[in-house]
Amino acid sequence: MNEKEYIQFLHLAEKLKDNTRHSVTSGGREESVAEHSWRVALMAMLLEGSMEEVDFSKVLRMCVIHDLGEAVTGDIPSFWKTKEDSAKEDDIVERLFDGLWEPVRSQWKALYEEMLALETMEAKVYKALDKMEAVLQHNEAPISSWIPLEYELNPVYGEKEAQAHPLLASLRAQLKVDTLEKIEREEKNKSGREGNRRCMY
Repeated sequence: MNEKEYIQFLHLAEKLKDNTRHSVTSGGREESVAEHSWRVALMAMLLEGSMEEVDFSKVLRMCVIHDLGEAVTGDIPSFWKTKEDSAKEDDIVERLFDGLWEPVRSQWKALYEEMLALETMEAKVYKALDKMEAVLQHNEAPISSWIPLEYELNPVYGEKEAQAHPLLASLRAQLKVDTLEKIEREEKNKSGREGNRRCMY
């Protein structure tokens, strides 16, 4: 890879700033893929030292590169994503990495394969954080941005992955509490609005 190819790779990665996810921010605008990846990485950094058996330098690298394929494919929400979609994204990542220089090419390929295999603790931590960030974002977003299936999905999304470590499970449990409280508040507000409408007639 020469200097021009280096810059071209960064131009491609920049698409993650424009490609949006299903989630919206607390301010109500669409969240970018890059913003999601940034906060997954931040979540990992905040846990360093709390899980001594985990190499967080590796987890952090996983968090940074995990959605690079979406620079080409765009984001597909997990509840609509098929095995074919995932395979296409993985193939794109493989081809993107083929254009990198050594030793980066070999290192990133090995890292991505480890992420897909989900056998090491580092890969399990990354995957749990990836899913928990989505729940965290939904908890922060206006509930009007949720689609009906998310009322059932958000309380449980990522629970299985979080069982990889007690600290992750504890964090996921707190997110569930926050989710259920948000839903309860919305139901109370909805009842109040409906009551006000009835009083008007």
